[in-house]
Amino acid sequence: MAIQLGQNQYGKAENRVVRIYRDSSRHTIRDLNVSSALRGRFEDAHVTGDQRDILPTDTQKNTAFSFAKEKGIGAIEDFGLTLADHFISRGPGADGARIEIEEYAWDRIPVDGVEHDFSFTQAGGGVRTTIVNMDGYGADRRTHVVTGIKDLVLLKSTGSEFSGFFEDKYTTLQPTKDRIMATSLVARWRYDRTDVDWDKSYTQIRSTLLRQFAVVHSLALQQTLYSMGRAVLERHREVAEIKFSAPNKHHFLVDLSPFHVENPGEVFIAADRPYGLIEAALHRDDATPAGNAWFGVPGFC
Repeated sequence: MAIQLGQNQYGKAENRVVRIYRDSSRHTIRDLNVSSALRGRFEDAHVTGDQRDILPTDTQKNTAFSFAKEKGIGAIEDFGLTLADHFISRGPGADGARIEIEEYAWDRIPVDGVEHDFSFTQAGGGVRTTIVNMDGYGADRRTHVVTGIKDLVLLKSTGSEFSGFFEDKYTTLQPTKDRIMATSLVARWRYDRTDVDWDKSYTQIRSTLLRQFAVVHSLALQQTLYSMGRAVLERHREVAEIKFSAPNKHHFLVDLSPFHVENPGEVFIAADRPYGLIEAALHRDDATPAGNAWFGVPGFC
């Protein structure tokens, strides 16, 4: 029986890189969580322990921090592309690189109606993410960028129903024409190219997702996700496909009748588990091949 090494990668996970721009009295924060991983010709490191082709994970960490100063941090997609290109060029055994970045937004604290120059509060509204997968060299290089948002908590207090579903002897759920629909959304979309105004595209796509969630009368969370994804693909030709993972954050009406109190859809208990998990993927029929774009991206069908 022959034993062979399969897919492998190694890197430095979750480097919390915070860059403060102090070019003027009005400071700016870029707060990132950067993970890097290299793949390639690393058989000797696994089989014999020979590390000559290994760029240490500590070096990857140091590069992320140093590049925050040397190269600066603009759009996180550009920062990821810069790191991936550097690691493939620098690592003697590296044929591919995967850079995953999360960005945590900060809002300026208002003082007497004016935003303060150097005091902040961490913003809500979801965490921006990007994953850069880069393989090969020169004209044969293949680069994929998957950007997205996670921890985007959404809720509709009406405008959502769920009925007409299949029932068997174990079904206890009652059909409803009016319910709370809530989720903590994860959405990721793959770009067809890299000549993109990343910040503008992200802002517009996020706005589209929020608008569709709000305006679509939902017959099911699946229908809402499809509507959100379709709107993004229709309005953004730079996007090849989009994927969603949406846990259903259930809200159950509390029975207040033992206290002789009416509850016409106003008091609920929020249950964190178990929960329905709805996942969906939409793509263009003329989209470029995904290649390694989704390599190492868990949590999607």
